Amino acid sequence: MSPDMQEAFVPPARLLMGPGPINCDPRVLRAMSHQLIGQFDPEMTRCMNDAMALYRGVLRTGNPWTFLVDSTARGGIEACLASLLAPGDRVVVPVFGRFGHLLVEIAQRCAAQVRVIEVPWGEVARPEQLAEAIDRFGPKLVACVQGDTSTTMCQPLADLGQVCADKGVLLYCDATASVGGNALETDAWQLSAVSVGLQKCLAGPSGSAPVSLNEEAVAVIRARHHVEAGLRGADEAPGSGPRIQSNYFDLAMIMDYWGERRLNHHTEAASMLFCARECARILLREGVDAAVERHRINGGAMAAGLAALNLRLYGDPDHRMNNVVGVYIPDGLDGEALRRVLLADFGIEIGTSFGPLDGLIWRVGVMGYNARRDAVLVTLASLEQCLLRAGHRLSPGAAVAAALAHYDSAA
Repeated sequence: MSPDMQEAFVPPARLLMGPGPINCDPRVLRAMSHQLIGQFDPEMTRCMNDAMALYRGVLRTGNPWTFLVDSTARGGIEACLASLLAPGDRVVVPVFGRFGHLLVEIAQRCAAQVRVIEVPWGEVARPEQLAEAIDRFGPKLVACVQGDTSTTMCQPLADLGQVCADKGVLLYCDATASVGGNALETDAWQLSAVSVGLQKCLAGPSGSAPVSLNEEAVAVIRARHHVEAGLRGADEAPGSGPRIQSNYFDLAMIMDYWGERRLNHHTEAASMLFCARECARILLREGVDAAVERHRINGGAMAAGLAALNLRLYGDPDHRMNNVVGVYIPDGLDGEALRRVLLADFGIEIGTSFGPLDGLIWRVGVMGYNARRDAVLVTLASLEQCLLRAGHRLSPGAAVAAALAHYDSAA
């Protein structure tokens, strides 16, 4: 065993300005440090109920079934799709980035029949494309991403929700990367199911996945409800619908755990519960609209500064996320080498992308606890020095000046 392995691990100081995760709000870190209590302690169940109520505010919904899945954001996605889709069900997925492809793969693993709406990366799906796909394919569910960090695009959802409502189709949305930094109106936009994560604009770590289900989605899931044999009462009949294929991600059973029955499903991840509750509390204390505006202003300042570094912005400007900015890596410049220098010399992390955009663009995040003026200005000033040393042509000082001008105009 290496001597280093016998020492406590202390991560280095970093300013995480990539597409996520980001630096946690210190208040969230404090919440995670609380001592554990039993999973059925009255204070524990009160905390669970608090979290449900708080996330109704975060997600702008009155859905009673708004709760947490003890998993990363991907687990929340899988829980929703595995619980809503039975083998053979039809689903339509608009794909405009890496995470649309993820929805396709998870739906296929659920043995669903999938129809993909292919959208060029850097653009978003149009309502008429969705309406045509529904008419042709007759799906039970439409699954889409709101903010896809791989392309930095934000999919408008109000029109998609109306199309699905008019045609009697459920609409699931993965809003992990967008919630808290971009408007998300679960009820007003007629979203049937939503799942999110904490590690982006909610200023927390990965590890808890808030979900919200409307009445139609709950009915579909309840039709597949089974109680584990070891928990089933003597007079309780087994379920009759097709069993949800995942035990851990069975939302019907998780709802029994979060609901009044408190049927044991797993041992609650108490530290993540405390953390998730605090993330929601902080956001609602600021105000959802105020937080979205904060991300819009700081993201706009970052975009203005990056453009002033003689970098070309990526994607449809009308549909960019507030909290992630994509820029093309200059021709002839080693993008990965520059990212390494930025991390080693300044302790700042930015990201590249995936698939066809890998090595083509950088993604600079402005989200959560890091969606603030000083983080934006320090990142721009540091990136400027790295670009200058790499031989990129730019006007020294222009980036910070452009960002400050943006802040002045926003004020």
